[in-house]
Amino acid sequence: LTFPLLSVTLLVSFGSSMLYGYNLAVVNSPAMHIKAFYNATWSRRYGHGLAPGPLTLLYSLTVSIFALGGLVGSLLVGVLVERYGRNGALSRSAFLVLLAGGFMGFSRELESPEMVIVGRSITGLHSGRCCLGCRANLRGFLGLMPSIFICLGVFFAQVLGLPELLGEERFWPLFLSVVVVPTSLQLLLLRCFPESPRYLLIERNDVCGATKALHLFLGTPNVQDVIKEMKEEQRSFSSVEMFSVWQLLWDRSVRWQTLSVVVVNAGMQLSGIDAIWFYTNTIFENAGIPPSQIPYTTVGTGAIEVVAGLIGCFTIEKLGRRPLIITGFCAMGICLAGITVSLLLQTTLPWMRYVAVACVVGIIAGFCMGPAGVPFLMTAELFTQSHRPAAYIVGGSLNWLCNFTIGFIFPFLQMSAGAFCYLVFCGVCLLVALYVYLVIPETKNKTFMEISHIFA
Repeated sequence: LTFPLLSVTLLVSFGSSMLYGYNLAVVNSPAMHIKAFYNATWSRRYGHGLAPGPLTLLYSLTVSIFALGGLVGSLLVGVLVERYGRNGALSRSAFLVLLAGGFMGFSRELESPEMVIVGRSITGLHSGRCCLGCRANLRGFLGLMPSIFICLGVFFAQVLGLPELLGEERFWPLFLSVVVVPTSLQLLLLRCFPESPRYLLIERNDVCGATKALHLFLGTPNVQDVIKEMKEEQRSFSSVEMFSVWQLLWDRSVRWQTLSVVVVNAGMQLSGIDAIWFYTNTIFENAGIPPSQIPYTTVGTGAIEVVAGLIGCFTIEKLGRRPLIITGFCAMGICLAGITVSLLLQTTLPWMRYVAVACVVGIIAGFCMGPAGVPFLMTAELFTQSHRPAAYIVGGSLNWLCNFTIGFIFPFLQMSAGAFCYLVFCGVCLLVALYVYLVIPETKNKTFMEISHIFA
């Protein structure tokens, strides 16, 4: 692991994964102010305010439309990377965030809730874009690096949402549009790094450019072995027929691998983690936490999730994938059940509000230690190159669709089921943990053939 390789990984995560985390949590703190803006604008337009049901529907759409944009962006990644390269695709997608920041930043001045919704969808489109890969022997550590920045993004959104910073009513448009700052920095600093060596050699046949890039990223003058390896990879790619999504779904030789990708990626979002991030303040309010303490309690949970993410990042190569994802989902399931119990008993036992806070912390910590990043690593490690692009499309599409579903229906689920709504997520977490325990093998340091034999 060289300094330039680590630097470009941090830079890409800073301007991509961190923005994803920021946009997950940024709608939590100003929810009340955004709803008030929607209601006031509607009243000025039509002479009457919005009823609670339609207002909740409009706000839920604002929250969840981010995921629909992400779905579209994830489906466009392959085309953009093939045409512009990884560096070029990232630079071009950065302009989307600048556009989205303008929409959201000026929405109140122009009295347009539609601009907030459009801005959220554009930031989702950006978040569906790609990140730079890493060398195979470092994929566990660097593969979880984006999840650390997702946690940092959530944490920064929680800190900026404090009343002393951007948490006041007059600042919420600025709060939503802060995303332009890290994107602008990424756009400027990406020019200091060359294009991906693999793209230069395989897609553009630029041996000289690939050699210079490898010199920088690997920190060694002797890169001929790596060049030779990539040329062999290029020849093997040209002789391999890539599977479509439809072919993948009907290929019986990888049916268990495909089912595993579906289970872990859908389970990651249906675990309820997005409900926790999107509606943290509402959950704490229902748990009986005093309103003045809620922003600071939320920041505390964010700090703990960053620590948990770092633990997962630095232990994945030692402990393996299975222990982290099984432990993470089990911890989340237990804590989700704990939230239900604490909400049911808080009227008779006031100290149960602190149990609810502890359970929220446990859910976030459990998620960041394993389920946050391991499913993406497993998707790469369960398939050969011929099946892998289709597997990523399946996993990524499910991820974004489930993200949208939870963000949209959670307020209504909470209104109809009350404290028992968390038991739905509890069941999902425990079932996914059981599936991983019974079906999915440890993939650390195993070849695809070894993994295939285990599945067979």
